[in-house]
Amino acid sequence: MSGGESKLLPRHVGIIMDGNGRWAKQRGLPRTEGHKAGVAVFERICEYAADLGVPALTFYAFSTENWVRSAEEVAGIMELFRCQLQKAHRRAAENEAKRWRIRYIGDLEPGGPVPADIIDLLRDMERKAMDKDRTVVNIAVNYGGRQEILRAARRLAVLAQSNAIAPAELCEQDLEDGLYTAGQPPLDLIIRPSGEQRLSNFMLWQSAYAELWFSDVLWPDFTEQHFDAALAAFVRRGRRFGATGEDEKG
Repeated sequence: MSGGESKLLPRHVGIIMDGNGRWAKQRGLPRTEGHKAGVAVFERICEYAADLGVPALTFYAFSTENWVRSAEEVAGIMELFRCQLQKAHRRAAENEAKRWRIRYIGDLEPGGPVPADIIDLLRDMERKAMDKDRTVVNIAVNYGGRQEILRAARRLAVLAQSNAIAPAELCEQDLEDGLYTAGQPPLDLIIRPSGEQRLSNFMLWQSAYAELWFSDVLWPDFTEQHFDAALAAFVRRGRRFGATGEDEKG
């Protein structure tokens, strides 16, 4: 992108990594092979976005609804998470060079459906990345937008019940402070490949004024050029945030 356009980059990009299974099916491969191919694209797009200077990224890796998939596919995805985390732990020097601040968001409480050893690995990965300052990379695992809002609302209910906050004084910021992305830049752009044109329970609160960019390309075929196309579309759009056209921002 040009120097002028780079100043208008989104502060936070959400990506729904969709189409892995279809990509594998088209090639006569098991669906898990599509997920493996998708991991490689995730790493490449993370690095490219960080090089461009995008401050924050959120990748939709596994939703609260994905548990209804076949037991074989779910087990394969969990094993892929496990292997990738173990591999990352062995690449300490590479992780230092990337300087990504990795965060895992979603319902990852002990005793839940995500295997305990995977939770231990990802929490350890988060601890090791706490001081990184290049790009925040959120990876949504067992995540649902409604679940996230409900979690934040329950937090407020507890505070109100203990008289720590008055219900009549609650504001939007109070709820945002209970979201997984609290303290991060506002979500400006959501990218969804694979031909689907819906949010699928992804970052429902945060997406209120996010720009949406859809593409027919399947995630394992997604390239830096597709990412550039999404960013270029974002730069061209007039973002009014409820104002008139005369008051456009960006």
